[in-house]
Amino acid sequence: MLTRKLGRSGIEVSALGMGCWAIGGPWTYDTGDGEPYAAGWGKIDDKESIRAIHAGLELGINFFDTAANYGAGHSERILAKALEGRRGDVIIATKFGYLVDEEAKAIRNDHDAVLGNIRRDCENSLRRLNTDSIDLYQFHVGDYPPERADAVRDALEGLVQDGLIRWYGWSTDNAEGARVFAEGAHCTAIQQAVHWATQLDYGPTLRVCEESNLASIIRGPLGMGLLTGKFKHGDPKLSEDDIRHGWDFNEGRIADFIQTVEDLREVITSDGRTLAQGALGWLWARSEVTVPIPGFKSVQQVEENAGALAFGPLKPDQMREIDRLLGRENREA
Repeated sequence: MLTRKLGRSGIEVSALGMGCWAIGGPWTYDTGDGEPYAAGWGKIDDKESIRAIHAGLELGINFFDTAANYGAGHSERILAKALEGRRGDVIIATKFGYLVDEEAKAIRNDHDAVLGNIRRDCENSLRRLNTDSIDLYQFHVGDYPPERADAVRDALEGLVQDGLIRWYGWSTDNAEGARVFAEGAHCTAIQQAVHWATQLDYGPTLRVCEESNLASIIRGPLGMGLLTGKFKHGDPKLSEDDIRHGWDFNEGRIADFIQTVEDLREVITSDGRTLAQGALGWLWARSEVTVPIPGFKSVQQVEENAGALAFGPLKPDQMREIDRLLGRENREA
């Protein structure tokens, strides 16, 4: 089993985690500056979600990442149900920072409410997860001002001292903010968006993790499904409660993305991997601190993702060829 250290905590986790966003079901997100939009992945089958989590456990996965946001608490509840009797076998990560209306299945962003709600948010997640302590508690508001982040970090240190959480981190692509959190004694991870075809400049945040002995937990490692090859040009007819509803699969950025995946299919799958397994292997090869957490809605998806563990990181020649085909041989990916 391929494993990785969860940053300075020293906790050993499976090199692949399970991201529990999709199993939260439908919910809406209000940024505060416009109309709420669908932020879930469409309707889900709770029984299949539980079967998928059990499949992951049987395949050696022991790291599960959820959030209060996902389904406005529903994901946390389903994860707790699936892990009944297995709490001691797993590492649970969840996130906080938004205003959660469980009844309305709605989330709202309010930077000014973050500090005053941290303890209450933690207690609510503990209740939904049916646990006495959270292994990794992550700040979910990625665009929170770095100059205000030290107060959030210090509040999290207080939760550690009170035994409510063991370690903490931040889900952000902002390297400056990551450095602020890295100064905390019990900060052990930064969650960021990375995949082989990303256009984001993830390098600075990844370097903070490498230099500060933090795990880089990778959200969206399969590009919200685009890196799996499941989407083609045309209309996949995604439901209106799916966050990907409205994507243009025929023109523009998404269509270009689909073509890029096809262009690199041969090199990524050259040693027998699927496209999804290749994307995960790229992340392990990119840095020794990465722990990708692909999402899932079915047992089949979990089995395919877990199959990447047998292959491990992509080979150096595959990594070089990907860089060549993407035209980035002479710069850091």
